[in-house]
Amino acid sequence: MHDLVIRGGTVVDGSGGQPFVADVAVDGDRIVAVGENLGAAREEIDASGKIVTPGFVDVHTHYDGQATWDAEMAPSSWHGVTTVVMGNCGVGFAPARPDRHEWLISLMEGVEDIPGTALAEGMSWDWETFPEYMDALEKLPRTVDVACHVPHGAVRAYVLGDREKPGAIPTDEDIAEMSRIVEEGVRAGALGFSTSRTVLHKSVDGELVPGTTATAEELIAIGRAMGRVGYGVFEMASDMKREWNEFQWMGDLSRETGLPVTFAALQSIAKELPLEEQITEMRKQNATGANIVAQIALRGNGIIMAWQGTVHPFRFKPAWNEIIDLPWEQQLAKLKDPAFKARMIEEDNIWPESDILDFLKVVALGWPVQFEMDPDFNYEPKMDESIMARAVAAGVSPAEYAYDLLMKDDGKGFIYFPILNYRDGNLNFLEDLQASDDTVNSLSDGGAHCGTICDAASPTFMLQHWVRDRKGHRIALEHAVKRQCRDTALLYGLEDRGVLAPGYLADLNVIDMDAIKLGKPWLAFDLPAGGKRLLQKADGYVATVKSGVVTFRDGAMQGPTPGGVIRGPQRVEMAMAAE
Repeated sequence: MHDLVIRGGTVVDGSGGQPFVADVAVDGDRIVAVGENLGAAREEIDASGKIVTPGFVDVHTHYDGQATWDAEMAPSSWHGVTTVVMGNCGVGFAPARPDRHEWLISLMEGVEDIPGTALAEGMSWDWETFPEYMDALEKLPRTVDVACHVPHGAVRAYVLGDREKPGAIPTDEDIAEMSRIVEEGVRAGALGFSTSRTVLHKSVDGELVPGTTATAEELIAIGRAMGRVGYGVFEMASDMKREWNEFQWMGDLSRETGLPVTFAALQSIAKELPLEEQITEMRKQNATGANIVAQIALRGNGIIMAWQGTVHPFRFKPAWNEIIDLPWEQQLAKLKDPAFKARMIEEDNIWPESDILDFLKVVALGWPVQFEMDPDFNYEPKMDESIMARAVAAGVSPAEYAYDLLMKDDGKGFIYFPILNYRDGNLNFLEDLQASDDTVNSLSDGGAHCGTICDAASPTFMLQHWVRDRKGHRIALEHAVKRQCRDTALLYGLEDRGVLAPGYLADLNVIDMDAIKLGKPWLAFDLPAGGKRLLQKADGYVATVKSGVVTFRDGAMQGPTPGGVIRGPQRVEMAMAAE
């Protein structure tokens, strides 16, 4: 008798092959059979009329702090994700000298908009080295498996101490020590190393993150450390400044070590190289033996603006700054006052000193590229749906329209502002990229940007928008599942998951494709110390299974926490060929 059988579903097995109707049998934490008449089981799930997929593998998250206190691992776990890779963009919490805890928290808060008070209260800091951090992660079972990068920011802070300032130049001895720490971390089970080289990433004090000014020599030396171990992914976010010649050193590093290098590929105001040129340069390197992979987002990377969020269009009004520190109930009372509203709308903005001032002005005045988040909002809005267009149609100013929009639902309205990946006012540029073997679906930032972004729902958006509902070009269901399961898993050496076949890890989703639908985002104040975060659920997830155990039914956590800590590449035993 099997432990679990999922009966009669349409199996989308992650290989990219055509879906087929079959049962899936599970014993322990492994799939043991896929086919018909598989026999009795202690537990069964009726998947008739539903699809059955592998668990989704999300390789770009920031749960480094949350994973130390939260077993549920929401919101990613609400969207069919069973494996997360964290420690991206060069930020994380190990290694960590005792006197650098606050510094690391300020770095994460500034780069990833995770409340510093929540991190300070939630983390126990019962580690110093990276191997000790991995051991600490194993103390808490979760609904998902977690894997790590060794983050450049923490490594630099550990080695340079008070010398770690923007522009700091490490000595040869410093670089050797950083390389040693990275090698130690990878040998302890980290799946790679990450760094950030973008002006958009700053500490809460406004300082550039440590990797921004690192030299190619430093980065290559660290990459060689992973090469000595024999595995690991080098992950990077970068402004792609032309003088840095990023693709040349990435290509050289990949060719020398044989390891993959992956980077965030976005239409971005901060990047000197347009996305099209980034892809061209990547492919030139790959044509000569490199293995560089572009991480692409499936929708515009946008700010969700709200009164209680991190930012909104009236953030720089003097009237707002009069009430910015008041409790929400008092803020709301003022916002409902017609005289206060009139003053806020009419006042000029007071701009802060900032090297991203042009961006801040678009936040406050970018009505043609900001959108009302309707109940059926699809994240690919047309320009005639903008706040500017709707304000004109309503015969009011865009500022008044936006103010009233934010006041909906007793002050809980949302405005969507896609700052990245929406240059053309559509997502057409992603159509070819999603069909390319040198790209992976990524950049959900699960667990991060708590007051501005909620892209952890990307797997659901992929199914709802790109597979089922999009007007124009769509992608096939079997291809979408392969992209979010097998392709992401293989990039990080996780060969034991992402496919529904005997011998593979029993991570699965049962999904009602007719019902799949993103819910309305909301702001919760449920992090430690009452920290806020944007959350978003979804309809249509009938069940999620992690390592053979049902963790979610109809979107509700069931209690079991079979997820563990991934250490190093994972091989598959007795697996049938899946490609």
